[in-house]
Amino acid sequence: MTPAAAVTPSTWSLVTEPGDGMQPIYSLMSSARHELDMTMYELADPEAVDILEADARRGVTVRVILDQDYSGAYVNSTAYSELGSNGVEVHWAPAGTIFHQKTVTVDDHTSAIMTLNLTSEYYSSTRDFAVVTTDRSDVAAIEQTFATDWTSSGSPEPGPRATNLVWSPGAEVPIVDLIESAKHTLLVENEEMDDPDIAGALEAAAGRGVDVELVMTYSSSWAGELDALVAAGVKVGTYASDASLYIHAKVIVADGTTAFVGSQNFSEASLDYNRELGVLTSDPALVGPVARTVGSDFAGASRFGGGVVPGGAPSPPLSTTTTATPTGGPWCRASASPANDGYAGDYDVYVESDEPDQKATASDAGDTYSYYTNGTGYAVIYLWNTSAGESIKVTVGGAVCSTVA
Repeated sequence: MTPAAAVTPSTWSLVTEPGDGMQPIYSLMSSARHELDMTMYELADPEAVDILEADARRGVTVRVILDQDYSGAYVNSTAYSELGSNGVEVHWAPAGTIFHQKTVTVDDHTSAIMTLNLTSEYYSSTRDFAVVTTDRSDVAAIEQTFATDWTSSGSPEPGPRATNLVWSPGAEVPIVDLIESAKHTLLVENEEMDDPDIAGALEAAAGRGVDVELVMTYSSSWAGELDALVAAGVKVGTYASDASLYIHAKVIVADGTTAFVGSQNFSEASLDYNRELGVLTSDPALVGPVARTVGSDFAGASRFGGGVVPGGAPSPPLSTTTTATPTGGPWCRASASPANDGYAGDYDVYVESDEPDQKATASDAGDTYSYYTNGTGYAVIYLWNTSAGESIKVTVGGAVCSTVA
């Protein structure tokens, strides 16, 4: 795999949804002076449509490609009609192929590469990311592909090479390469899991000792794949389909140093046939926040397998010892149980606290590991080479507690 290029922090910025809200994307769209190009799988956001029309009224050349395959024609028909009646040049993507890319480019200078659709009803409940870049080669490649897609009447071609971009068709190889490059840890979020090569690469990574953590919204469609991943040693966390957070992001973080963020689901169609776009980056200013968010999402999810009901609320076993700090100050409670991942000495440490969004650290005699608590102060921390009966100390923000393996 070609490593992601080293870049200056000014080249990139990150938008994390739902926490950051849509204003950063709206502001980018409103900043256009000469040209705005958009490729969008779903556009059902009246405010975004208003901005595109306002740009056109200001003399900006606004061009929009909307998906029409699958549910695209139904979802996008209102926006297509309104934009076309108000000065925006709008094209349907070619029939018979899915354009799942979600990209906005302004003035040949700045591109937002997103995991999210511009569908307002989902903004408050979906985990999504947008990477905003001013990298010249990447923006030029995005615009080159847009120009090709704008006039195309057939299936999309692989996008041009650029330092940090991952295009579909053709995304499977670089994504598998990224997974195979991991030596210590993999953090993964995705909406789908039915590509055998991706699943196989994750299983192989766990088999060679990489700590692989996957978080998804549970669907019975992927139950067989999730069972196989757990059997191979992958740690899988799931949210119920009606939970307040829906995992829509498509993310991989390898060894805490390289991140993929994009539109690609882990399906054969998404990787090898659709028009999709993702980005690879080694910029710590992006990789760190993405890793913390995915780690927090995993900590708040239910553990899949080992008798845990998919999407149900995780709870510590009754047989473990739990201690907490005295009342009157920050508090935490902890318990531990074998991880049931096939590896002796692997333990799950369950942490409850009044310290939301704080670093939680579990330590035994030979191992220390940390995760961030979720919005309710909950986290699951994983320790290795822990012995039954060994003491485990937990710190969460200003709280300290302990338990016994």
